[in-house]
Amino acid sequence: MTAVLEALAPFDAESLSFEFELPEDLVATAPIEADGGRRDEAWLMVARSHDVRLVDTTFAELHRFLDAGDVLIVNTSATVPAAVATADGRLLHVSTELPGGLWVTELRHPCGTGSRPYLDGRAGETVPLPGPAVAHLLAPFPADRTAPARLWTTWMELPLPLPQYLARFGRPIRYGCGDQDWPLEAYQTAFSDEPGSAEMPSAARAFTPELIAALVRKGIAFAPITLHTGVSSAEAGEPPYPERYGVERSTAELVNAARAGGHRVVAVGTTATRAIETVTDERGVAHPGSGWTELVITPARGVRAVDGIITGWHEPGASHLQLLEAVAGREVLERAYRHALAAGYRWHEFGDLNLILP
Repeated sequence: MTAVLEALAPFDAESLSFEFELPEDLVATAPIEADGGRRDEAWLMVARSHDVRLVDTTFAELHRFLDAGDVLIVNTSATVPAAVATADGRLLHVSTELPGGLWVTELRHPCGTGSRPYLDGRAGETVPLPGPAVAHLLAPFPADRTAPARLWTTWMELPLPLPQYLARFGRPIRYGCGDQDWPLEAYQTAFSDEPGSAEMPSAARAFTPELIAALVRKGIAFAPITLHTGVSSAEAGEPPYPERYGVERSTAELVNAARAGGHRVVAVGTTATRAIETVTDERGVAHPGSGWTELVITPARGVRAVDGIITGWHEPGASHLQLLEAVAGREVLERAYRHALAAGYRWHEFGDLNLILP
């Protein structure tokens, strides 16, 4: 874990991108399908780095803004039911796998169909789980985290392998205190294949089979990666923590060929960006690779493989804003967020999207 902590250290919370306030009524609490809509009817804002104009459209029109030969990098990680009700009335969110059979977890208070923060956990505590099973809170994560701790390095004693255990006793992670209980299918994308994400890689949620077919007909290629996401409830100023990823040789070759041919590489989400940037060298050449990525993408570091990004809207102070600034530049990002707030774009996993192009 020493290497992990060293990788997290350079993150400068004071240099997080611009400040703004997010009105509560802009948080999407239900999927668009709940009102009879299609996923690709979500709003899409298109922003270009050297054009002051912003385009408001729907995600179904994405193919209009991409060209033959462009590549979309998509995350194939599937969401697992990672919230487990403890035997003492709390919730345990199972977040991210660590080396050595350990996991990052988060304790939460149940609240309606969702949850709210719980900061009274303590090192050495044994959390009773159904099964029966137990989760041992070993130390705050990261290890230099000062109290009260939100995340914990955890060892779990389970009667079943974790995937089967979560399938039997878990439910999707939900935040807030809502009164609607959406099924796990609502938290999957069209590319979901390999279970492993605590929360949905939501930038891909609006893709439908019809839209994918339209993109393929136009000559746009899809390059799959896998990055298993952890919990997204990070506090303002917290750096992204290590996540498990895999990039196949075919994807690296497709990205390299696109760049060599003058085409654009567009990452679908911050997870896809983090994975492909992890395996791209200083010359901009992508390589196959897998493991735990500790990469923190900031404007100072910049991006090497990605030209553009499809992304949801992120909360004030989120570290994802630094990644987006690395792709878009500060001016474009601020302009997009000002417009999104004024126009009523929706936030969170069921929300709307932003396409940022060079």
